[in-house]
Amino acid sequence: MPTRVRRHRTGLSAAALGTLLAPAQAAGAGPAGAGTGGHPGHDERLQRQLERLVAQEDGPPGAIAVLTRDGRTQVYTAGVGDLATGRRPDLDDHMRVASIAKAYSGAVALRLVDRGLLSLDDTIGERLPALPPDWHAVTLRELLQHTSGLPDFSADPEFLRILQADPRHRFDPRTLLGFVADEPLLFRPGTLYEYSNSDNIAVALMAEAATGRRYEELLEELVYRPLGLRETSLPLGYRLPRPFLHGYDVSPPAEPEDVSEAIGASGVWASGGIVSTPRELGAFIRGYGGPALLSEATRKEQLTFRPGDSSEPAGPGTNAAGLAIYQYSTRCGVLHGHTGNFPGYTQLAATTPDGTRSLTFSINTQTSKGNKPALLARLRTVEEDFACALLKDR
Repeated sequence: MPTRVRRHRTGLSAAALGTLLAPAQAAGAGPAGAGTGGHPGHDERLQRQLERLVAQEDGPPGAIAVLTRDGRTQVYTAGVGDLATGRRPDLDDHMRVASIAKAYSGAVALRLVDRGLLSLDDTIGERLPALPPDWHAVTLRELLQHTSGLPDFSADPEFLRILQADPRHRFDPRTLLGFVADEPLLFRPGTLYEYSNSDNIAVALMAEAATGRRYEELLEELVYRPLGLRETSLPLGYRLPRPFLHGYDVSPPAEPEDVSEAIGASGVWASGGIVSTPRELGAFIRGYGGPALLSEATRKEQLTFRPGDSSEPAGPGTNAAGLAIYQYSTRCGVLHGHTGNFPGYTQLAATTPDGTRSLTFSINTQTSKGNKPALLARLRTVEEDFACALLKDR
């Protein structure tokens, strides 16, 4: 691996999935793909916004935004999804959804709550007694809302050393918390908010402990199958299913570097390893952020929000944290969803509370407040404009 790529590998962590970054360049800018600008029913102002995002100096090589309203889908693209071929982003391209994977583990856990196999008040001590005694009082609710105080394994020096030496290293995902097993909680559970990759690893392990089944099987039964997701998966290796949206590290004046398959996914697992497509990401968020998957009682708990606590990176508007989901209060109304970033990708998936409309917004480079704050600010502005288009006429 080139040195520059290795440096980015070490960022694949917590706050970090934001510091490793991949700011992209204008080389990826280009005309909109088929079904974008000029297509009947498309908003030319939104198309220009997307093209300007791609054309700016530190912009991504490509972008795809998908608006779905009551079963009708509009796809906006700009730039390219593969610099080598010039192919544009596509609705059925596979891509890393990054920390939106936390919403999938939330879906698994909350569906098990509905089935009476888990409780939001279940503790680590009750379900995972082999984990450090200092962690035993942490509840499932606190894990899902990032108020647990668990130290973040993905910021651990030994974890990062292994990853830097071999970005494609195959971790045993069920032992990831061992990297911080000798560390105390960062704060008393329930008192503070701290976004952490450790939380969703623990969520998946609690789901396995409650059912005696592998997390991957639970995803299939409780999430993929009910929502008709056939192109969504949780690979542990570094390869992506074909075709895929290529992700880039762009650090001008260097040429963009394709990092799509530079890092294995086993080191993020339930906290960031899901691969999906724009089409299926929209279907997932409509199901999870709307009423389709959960009972009314469980959904009420899911949608109890902590004002001011944001996803990473922050989504459009004002953010508030629920249980593995966020509230985005925009100037045009409220959406529920999740964001994520990973080397080569920055993602947003959001839905109206009734689950009838959704927005997915994907760019093929990484940005966060810690690494490209100006690009992130611009991205959030464009995302909010698309959110307003989604909410129009409601």
